[in-house]
Amino acid sequence: MMDDSDILSEFDEMLLQGVFARVWRYLGESADSTSLVTKSRSHQELKNKLELAVGRTGVDVDTMLSDIDDYLEESVKTSHPHFMNPMWGGTNVASLAGEFITALTNTSMYTFELAPMATLIENEMIDTMLKLVGYNAGEGIFTTGGSNGNLLGLICARDRKFPDAQRVGLVGKQLVAFISEDAHYSTSMAANVLGIGLNNLISIPTDESGAMIPDELQEAIGAEKRAGNFPFCVIATAGTTVRGSVDPMVELAEICHQEKLWLHVDAAWGGATLLSPKTRSLLHGIDLADSVCWDPHKMMGIQLCCSVFLVKNSGTLRRVCVHTQKGHYLLLDSAETVDLGHMSLQCGRRVDALKLWLAWRAKGNEGWASLIERYFSLAEYLTSKVKEHPRLELVVEPSMTNVCIRYVGYGMNKSKEDSVTMGIRNELISSGKFMVSTSQIEGRPILRSVIANPRVNEKTIDELISSIVEIGGSLSSN
Repeated sequence: MMDDSDILSEFDEMLLQGVFARVWRYLGESADSTSLVTKSRSHQELKNKLELAVGRTGVDVDTMLSDIDDYLEESVKTSHPHFMNPMWGGTNVASLAGEFITALTNTSMYTFELAPMATLIENEMIDTMLKLVGYNAGEGIFTTGGSNGNLLGLICARDRKFPDAQRVGLVGKQLVAFISEDAHYSTSMAANVLGIGLNNLISIPTDESGAMIPDELQEAIGAEKRAGNFPFCVIATAGTTVRGSVDPMVELAEICHQEKLWLHVDAAWGGATLLSPKTRSLLHGIDLADSVCWDPHKMMGIQLCCSVFLVKNSGTLRRVCVHTQKGHYLLLDSAETVDLGHMSLQCGRRVDALKLWLAWRAKGNEGWASLIERYFSLAEYLTSKVKEHPRLELVVEPSMTNVCIRYVGYGMNKSKEDSVTMGIRNELISSGKFMVSTSQIEGRPILRSVIANPRVNEKTIDELISSIVEIGGSLSSN
């Protein structure tokens, strides 16, 4: 017979029952397109509305469940059919189940001893994704996101250029790396963390589609070498944040091979196109890169966060992560070949592979291919609707499922177009009807709608176009 201390208290049981009832209800309500995507309250309004202070004594279960109701009520509805703001959306229930089990078992990935089945699952997912990239003898690790993956790419590149750098530093050696002018800002973070210096992360111009220009890269490498600096890495992007552009990886790989530079590909967004025979050609040449990062929490819809870093040659990560030799209290010599902690920048690391594995088991390869193809079909549909409408402009031909739109109206100058375009976005958000993002292309604002939510369909897109045109017409007449 169990002791009372070994079983759930009445409070615990009531709390869990209440939470799972709310999970069930929340999932059921997420498809309601007539509800608002967001309450769009200001910071101060929300702060004034909520009671957030913690007290000397604990609250009862009803108060706690009320707190959870407030949280759900005020959260952005990321599974709402009108949510097309970031590069993710929706709820993959198999992945959600993986999150529950991950939190329930509450372990860390640094040793096989602590995470036996999780270690095998992570290895299986890494091997599966290595094959999709085209790495026959590679390795990889789950990370906290594409930002961490880009940092790892630069570290691997640094250590190949200067193998002693991790021990003696880089005194007297000024490293320079190269990115496209549309690269993700995390590349700057990585340069900052490594001490390379932001001025030594060289931005290469892009063509009209937003892809890095190889000739410009070649010239920049030559200029840095003549200046006495040490080029060591090129970061290509497979799916830029705004335009969704893909850098020409075959040409960049040829330059990197000639110049003995590491080629890292930020495929955080575009990696999922490898899942379909109809879209994988978009990433032609990715197998020529030395390393790749890929975020399944983006187009694949896995619960945040879920990201992998892959390298072409096995043994690379263990050489980079020599700091783990100090962890004798965790990483035992007897398990050196199986403990994934030897390949990670992190010590404590949550089990992110389980949710991906469960989702992959549920969908299978054909299910992933169908999902990705559906997103691209919807992006084509949205593109055609924008092109057909006389008051809208397609700012750039999409490479991925990013669709960049500007309101042009009738007889408006560029300044008016820009102010109305921004006004449309503000009205969409403040009304809570749609969530799309905004950015700039060539210094001018655009609306960016991203198709990465399984609840988006043709009806959703028609409603979005109608809302944009209606709001734009009202604003342009003022």
